[in-house]
Amino acid sequence: MTVATYPGADFDQISWGLLSPQNYENPTPWSRYHLVVVGAGPAGLISAIGAAGLGAKVALIERHRMGGDCLNVGCMPSKALLAYSKRSDADFQQAFRWLREVRAGIAPHDSVERYIDAGVDVFLGEAAFNDSGDICVDGMPLNARRIALCTGASAAVPPIPGLSQAQPLTNETVFDLTQPPASLAVLGAGAIGCELAQAFAGLGVKVSLFELADRVLPNETPLASQAVASALEGAGVAVYVGQGVQEIRGQGTVVCGGTEIHCERVLVALGRKPNTAGLNLEAAGVRLDTQGSVVTNAKLQTSNKHIFAAGDCTAELQFTHHADAQARALIQNVLFAPTAKVDGLIVPHCTYTDPEVASVGSTPRALDVAGVPYDTFGFDLNELDRSRADPKVRSASTQHAEVYTRKGSDKILGATIVGSDAGELLAPICVMMSNGLGLSAAQKTIFSYPTRSEYLKRLGDAYNRGRMTPTVAKLFDWWLGRTL
Repeated sequence: MTVATYPGADFDQISWGLLSPQNYENPTPWSRYHLVVVGAGPAGLISAIGAAGLGAKVALIERHRMGGDCLNVGCMPSKALLAYSKRSDADFQQAFRWLREVRAGIAPHDSVERYIDAGVDVFLGEAAFNDSGDICVDGMPLNARRIALCTGASAAVPPIPGLSQAQPLTNETVFDLTQPPASLAVLGAGAIGCELAQAFAGLGVKVSLFELADRVLPNETPLASQAVASALEGAGVAVYVGQGVQEIRGQGTVVCGGTEIHCERVLVALGRKPNTAGLNLEAAGVRLDTQGSVVTNAKLQTSNKHIFAAGDCTAELQFTHHADAQARALIQNVLFAPTAKVDGLIVPHCTYTDPEVASVGSTPRALDVAGVPYDTFGFDLNELDRSRADPKVRSASTQHAEVYTRKGSDKILGATIVGSDAGELLAPICVMMSNGLGLSAAQKTIFSYPTRSEYLKRLGDAYNRGRMTPTVAKLFDWWLGRTL
């Protein structure tokens, strides 16, 4: 057996030994399970361990590695790489060793051993329904009262001429690199594309970023897009927006707008596709939509009332925390009375570039399209005393928070924050929205001084000032005049 010697190979050996141990023997199945879970990503892991913790007999099937995309090729390696790339002495080999070390440190939490110890029967192999509609692992049927499909999603590679022949990198392969490419073309300027473009630029790779829309992060506000675009360009990334990629020549030459941009490798970040092929779902009576996603109702039930689904194979919102929330509802619905619904969840998201962009609820564009009248309350985070005292934050060009409320009301419809730790600063707004608290509640709250969380009180103050109508102002003038 050849032992790999690339930077961090020792950590990968630890990870893979925990998440997909060699010579592992599947257990002898129970005669019947309360729940069989297909897929050991975030939705599947939480569903399995949560149900087992309540005393249910649970089987979990995984065809690759425990932990799913988030641990292996998604959230954690990308955030570790981004964090390391911000160091002044950032080095490609050290950065990739670091991400592998981070991954190995988290692996025990998602390991086969941990789930066995929690009472879950872990089966490593391919899951599919047989022609009788029974769920099987490598052809062996498992008798189940309920089944949860948590198979996740994978990188989509669009039919751009020459792209597949170029053997492009995706999030599923980019973290396996052992040597840096001299130059990298990133196709797609959504969250994944922007994060990886900035990370590789920070590691000394010449990066070109391509986006069909007229701006990066096209689903965010124009202010957020401009802030990230400026940061990318400041890091040396060549940004091409508003024109599609016509062709890939060789392994990395991109033809865009009639111009050739020569790069050594191509990285595709152009969306995700659900992992539903090969499951023989038609035999189980499970309906898919035109994109191949599992169709569910608000209780996560599929067209087969005994089969439920959660996570990226079902949702447009493909975030680990959304899968987590769905899994918690799924446990309730598969084991007990199916009363938990997921159609009213408040789901934030964050792009971990520098500056970060964090959003929740509706954007102004979405509200305009829907014809919903709203008010906007904005605040420049650079005006906070805590920001003035922090050289790193003070030097940032854009640090901004916006909250959108229903016209004439303090009901929060959405929010966007751009700046350092934006994802953390958004958290209290998520709590407020989830608990029906309006923006005026922030004005009633005492925040430590000096902190950046004070921005929320400033927004609450702005809302209260907006209530000072001419009639109210005249009434105040009359009263104050009498009491002088």
